[in-house]
Amino acid sequence: MMHPAPGPLRRQPAPRPSPPLPHPPSLTRVDGVVREASVPALVSPVRRGSLADIPFDNAREAPADPVLGRRQQDGTWRDMTAAEFAADVLAVAKGLIAEGLRPGDRIAIMSRTTYEWTLLDFAAWAAGLITVPLYPTSSAFQACWILQDSGAVACAIESAEQARVISPERQHLHDLAHLWEFDTGAVDRLRTAGRNVPDAVVTARRAGLEPDSVATLVYTSGTTGRPKGCVLTHANFFAEVDNAIELLHPVFKAVSKEPASTLLFLPLSHVFGRMVAIGCLRARVRLGHAPSIATDDLLAALAGFRPTFLLAIPYVLEKVYNTGRATAEKMGRASSFDRASRIAQRYGQALEAREHGTGDGPGYGLRAARALYDPLVYRRIRAALGGRVKYVICGGSPLGRRLASFYAGAGIGVFEGYGLTETTAAATVTPPLRPRLGTVGQPLPGTGVRIADDGEVLLRGGQVFGGYWDRERQAPVDVTRDGGWLATGDLGALDDDGYLTITGRKKDVIITSGGKNVAPAPLEDWLRAHPLVGQCLVVGDNRPYITALLTLEPDGLGHWRQMTKKQDVPLRDLVDDEDLRAALQRAVDEANRLVSRAESIRAFKVLPVEFTEENGYLTPSLKLRRAAIVRDFGEEIAGLYGR
Repeated sequence: MMHPAPGPLRRQPAPRPSPPLPHPPSLTRVDGVVREASVPALVSPVRRGSLADIPFDNAREAPADPVLGRRQQDGTWRDMTAAEFAADVLAVAKGLIAEGLRPGDRIAIMSRTTYEWTLLDFAAWAAGLITVPLYPTSSAFQACWILQDSGAVACAIESAEQARVISPERQHLHDLAHLWEFDTGAVDRLRTAGRNVPDAVVTARRAGLEPDSVATLVYTSGTTGRPKGCVLTHANFFAEVDNAIELLHPVFKAVSKEPASTLLFLPLSHVFGRMVAIGCLRARVRLGHAPSIATDDLLAALAGFRPTFLLAIPYVLEKVYNTGRATAEKMGRASSFDRASRIAQRYGQALEAREHGTGDGPGYGLRAARALYDPLVYRRIRAALGGRVKYVICGGSPLGRRLASFYAGAGIGVFEGYGLTETTAAATVTPPLRPRLGTVGQPLPGTGVRIADDGEVLLRGGQVFGGYWDRERQAPVDVTRDGGWLATGDLGALDDDGYLTITGRKKDVIITSGGKNVAPAPLEDWLRAHPLVGQCLVVGDNRPYITALLTLEPDGLGHWRQMTKKQDVPLRDLVDDEDLRAALQRAVDEANRLVSRAESIRAFKVLPVEFTEENGYLTPSLKLRRAAIVRDFGEEIAGLYGR
């Protein structure tokens, strides 16, 4: 028998026909420039209980509602009701208790994006534990460090592949008493182990948690040094997801006959994916998991699940766009695709202007042109995402005005956001019906954004973490400034309506030998969106001008080889191919239009390798490890300066 939650949590109101309107940001100006923006919360803070209560609240209030979709062996999807999920959470929580785990113990989870990940997350909370995500691609060193630093007593892994990473390190992991593997039936064994544990024991564990209790230690991937554990509380997640659910009304709440649903394929080890998974269960939005992001696997999963919204990073949206164009080129319709792209961008920009009162919206001619290309181009883009996607929540890095306006014109609204692990994901987000393309939105309700004198972005709000984990003290070390402001290390600016634009990383700013300050992010983001470019690293610190290292996107390169009949040219020779360099030079020239002459890329080098997490040049969240790249490709960089 399932017992009710120890106390009622504030639940989300029933779906409404129109979204709530957040207050416009309160602005503070210095010398006429906006230096601070804040938006009051849309919801009251949760005063009791924890995330552990969500499955049980759902089961009590709407037991038959589908909250999860699980893919079957034959590729079909089966819905799981709120009552079924709560029962599974209860069973696994009892198993964890039967295995001897005590309140406050840390349990690590190392898996791809699977149902078992989310199940164990909520079961661990129901047992009073603290979860510690591990990227499934972590090296032995990274995994060992996080397990040691967190003092994890148990670790759940997905497969033998992760076992080969963790098992050899067991001799160094003195706190680790349990290592469970999903693929060998660990979850079933936990269910069996807990059969004799009374339900009331789980109820008591849940009753011992409060909003300020620690929910998880999420280790930042970092571009240098050892990861640091961000201490996130249940209150941090409530402040984040409750305000996001209320603000993003069209995404999380059914406003049509199609119930809201999403297929999650970003890693749950990243706070962005984790936040949305928790938000979906909080709002009773049907959630599915896609463990494989291989193109064919993901397209099949999207086609079967047919989500209404997606969580994505810019790379995914760039990939869909570039694949669409490559397909059109193979069919001899590249020029048609390019015209459709320009029309979609104009259409999206016209929609934006209408929402802000600076234009009348798309005119008759533009609407007619868009209608012409909808079945030829835009419907194919939507079909690649499952056919029913109306919204995408995009984060991780700026998407850019060009792609944001294209997707808006193609019928997919993009909500861009910005945040950190330290802020439980989003601190700013595009408000509904008020897009401002090229920005990362306004402060999430309940959040303040401040621009420091040196341009650094500072954040404050209920979702800002309590500090980094101190293993010796078994507590967080607060790193916020007076008033609870968190220094992000990012550079940005606020416009006259409180929209934030991120211009780069403070530590990544390049200062040329001529004293010019250059933020590399705008150039890198633009070039990375090109079909031929995999990654781009802009360099020039203490040098006379700006240059770049480029890697090639495998799919884009394969298409280019076909079109130019150069399938047999070895990659080591292809990087110096005149035709390829000419195509890349055109891309560089386009990117240079974003900046002044002093900030423009004067020369570039194409590398015959990819930047990947496996070779140490990308973090698990796909950020460049600049120091490692500059170190290992120092000779190539020197060659760009004639040395």
